[in-house]
Amino acid sequence: MPRIERTAEVAWDGNLARGAGALTVGSGAFADLGYSLPTRIGRPEGKTSPEELLAAAHGGCLTMGLAGELSGSDTPPGRLDVHCLIVMDEVEGRGHQIVSSHLDVVATVEGLDDAALQAAVAKADEECPFSELLRRAGCEVHVSARLAS
Repeated sequence: MPRIERTAEVAWDGNLARGAGALTVGSGAFADLGYSLPTRIGRPEGKTSPEELLAAAHGGCLTMGLAGELSGSDTPPGRLDVHCLIVMDEVEGRGHQIVSSHLDVVATVEGLDDAALQAAVAKADEECPFSELLRRAGCEVHVSARLAS
């Protein structure tokens, strides 16, 4: 895989409590996506947060890896639905830290049994750069998977 570089621009106006920011990504996928402290710790009100963006990044990366694992085993997925929950909590002596990421996978794959799904998920998690990054930072990464009924 080639080296990957992506960019984002962040603007912030005002103090932490009453200020607000906007995120724009270099790809043009979104621009001026708002975020603020009140919407980070309270109701999102249509705005995002760094934790939400991390959840999307981790979930997206693991999902692509799993699609690759399944396709490489001649059992390409029909659909993968992944829910990712990032948890930030107070850590004694360290302040607020990202402490865990929980991914729940529901896979629709013809001809795949649960054992093969679990093996593919474990391999995708092992090779996921975001899972590795979070584990190195001391976070717990939990991945569960099941076949769609």
